[in-house]
Amino acid sequence: MRQVILDTETTGLNPKKGDRIVEIGCLEMIDRRLTGRQLHYYLNPERDIPGEVVAIHGITNEQVKDAPIFAQIADELWQWLAGAELVIHNAAFDMGFLNAEYQLLAKQQGKAVNELESVCEVLDTLKLAREKHPGSRVSLDALCKRYGIDNAHRTLHGAILDSEILSDVYLMLTGGQTDLLLDDADPASVEADSLDLSALATAQGALVKVVPTLEELTAHQDMLKLVGKKSGTEIDWPKS
Repeated sequence: MRQVILDTETTGLNPKKGDRIVEIGCLEMIDRRLTGRQLHYYLNPERDIPGEVVAIHGITNEQVKDAPIFAQIADELWQWLAGAELVIHNAAFDMGFLNAEYQLLAKQQGKAVNELESVCEVLDTLKLAREKHPGSRVSLDALCKRYGIDNAHRTLHGAILDSEILSDVYLMLTGGQTDLLLDDADPASVEADSLDLSALATAQGALVKVVPTLEELTAHQDMLKLVGKKSGTEIDWPKS
């Protein structure tokens, strides 16, 4: 399954009042693993970026004055997102802005309006978090705190940085540590193996003590190190 973790930064809160996108960040994830492929744009919004908004994401008018406008990247972005499931925190906000940009472009070109939802699925992690943690704060920062995800480097909002953080939050929301696999693990082989519990008992039904091999113990320690790295917590697992 191909997913795209997506975030945008804008000039304000309402595209219907003329606010535009100034940054788009997309990370590709396949089978719950980031592939390293990404799409990232800074955009000239063709309008002023208010000072109070610059204080949030740090993107100034000067920084994006020579950046491409949305019309110049629209086709590439559409093709990159087509067929994927978009994973977005507060999807109504980002999708509202993206569709508004495509609607404006279609109007300028005299073409029929198409919405992104016509070519991709959308998963809203904000909605998912509210369902999983009712009554709790479910901002990206709050979820990072809940799941032990390090976001200390997030002093300003940024589309790529927020997408990277969201990818960790999404994995924890939808399965957590059970979905963390070693880099050299083959998911297909893991799924293909079925558990044979017959070795746990003798013919008389008495339980048999199964001693892990050195290879299994090493793999276990590697997994603990990976989980510790992801959670930011040192795991001291009893060895006996």
